[in-house]
Amino acid sequence: MRSWWRAARRAAAVLVAAGGALAAGGARATDIDLFFPVPVDGALARHMTTLVKEFNAAHPGITATPVFTGSYDDTLLKTRAAIRAGKPPAAVIMSANFLTDLAIEREIAPLDDLITAGGQTPDAFMDQFFPALRPNAVIDRKVYGVPFHNSTPLLYYNADQFREAGLDPDAPPRTWEELAAAARTLTRREGERTTRWGLMMPSSYDYGGWILEALTMSNGGRYYNEDYGGEVYYDTPTMLGALTFWSNLVHKAKVHPAGETKGPTVTASFLAGQAAMMIISTGSLTFIRDSAKFPFRVAFVPMNVRRAVPIGGASLVQPAVLDPEKRKAGWTLIRWLTGPEKSGWWSRATGYFAPNRAAYDLPEMKAFLDRNPDARTAVDQLANAKPWFATYRTVPVRKAIEDELQAVLAGKRQPKEALVAAQKAADAIMRPYVEDTALRLPGAE
Repeated sequence: MRSWWRAARRAAAVLVAAGGALAAGGARATDIDLFFPVPVDGALARHMTTLVKEFNAAHPGITATPVFTGSYDDTLLKTRAAIRAGKPPAAVIMSANFLTDLAIEREIAPLDDLITAGGQTPDAFMDQFFPALRPNAVIDRKVYGVPFHNSTPLLYYNADQFREAGLDPDAPPRTWEELAAAARTLTRREGERTTRWGLMMPSSYDYGGWILEALTMSNGGRYYNEDYGGEVYYDTPTMLGALTFWSNLVHKAKVHPAGETKGPTVTASFLAGQAAMMIISTGSLTFIRDSAKFPFRVAFVPMNVRRAVPIGGASLVQPAVLDPEKRKAGWTLIRWLTGPEKSGWWSRATGYFAPNRAAYDLPEMKAFLDRNPDARTAVDQLANAKPWFATYRTVPVRKAIEDELQAVLAGKRQPKEALVAAQKAADAIMRPYVEDTALRLPGAE
């Protein structure tokens, strides 16, 4: 894909030279890279290629190249490598829960000066977006990210299988108790072999921590300190309740597969009729809608104590060390991608909800929601959305709990001992940041 864009860029340059007209009144076009992850189901790379081609056509002074960088974790690694190599991209679609760590390490730049230069205050700029997105974009009162494609977990269920099992597809489970009961009713076995799971949830790295966070929040808990990057709440009663619930679905009720389950496995099982329900990202919605051969519905994630889900998805950021010309060009791309029109288009194409609230005032978005009420459910759930887990060294701190989650689901650990181990490992990882911030407190010696 990258080589195709490079070839296209050279061809365009030849045509411009032959016509005697150079971009921007004789100036050479500013070349910039956009790092873009492809973390969930769907043809995201193709859609992004379409958007970037449209941007380049509308901005002859800028030539943007999309660089597809794999998973969210891969994108973080490749961005850091590009920064160290002195070739940072002008914009990165970065997992929103990495921004705190990147800001602590001073690897991304605050965007307040660019926002102010455009005639807005940072607060007014952020008011374009749903309030639930703000905590993962504004760090230490500075804007570090612009929400682009965002998600929450959703409950997906097979309406035909609900009817077959005597369940009402118009009354999906609202509580953990109802979810477990429905999963038991929907599970099918032939002897020792399970032919249909009542429920599946992804437990692989990155995904597992997010789903566990959703369960912990809906159990009334907090996953981490939203105002301080050195504190997580793994060994707590609310997370113990969440992890025990998931463990019981696997080992006691036997309505959920054991061990690690990857996101694509969950969606493939659901589409094949081998899982009657799944909890997975709103970012999979368009892929499921286009692929399912049966009627399906979506609903809020069932609760125990309260309705609550974490924000997911990504924001656009800029590396801290950028040539001023590239920084300005990258900001132009960021503003264009996150405006109401493109935000709405991206939502309709992919299944992510549109972060820019004004997108939902557009006639084409209203018509889309009338045709696809499942997309409205994702937006309605935002009233219950909370920030996504974000700390110093987010990836290893998150992995500390995900290692233990997978061990519990595999039957190798009990929930309480798993949480004690995860807390100990996370505290050790975050200790340098905690000690550094303690030394900078007033009166510290």
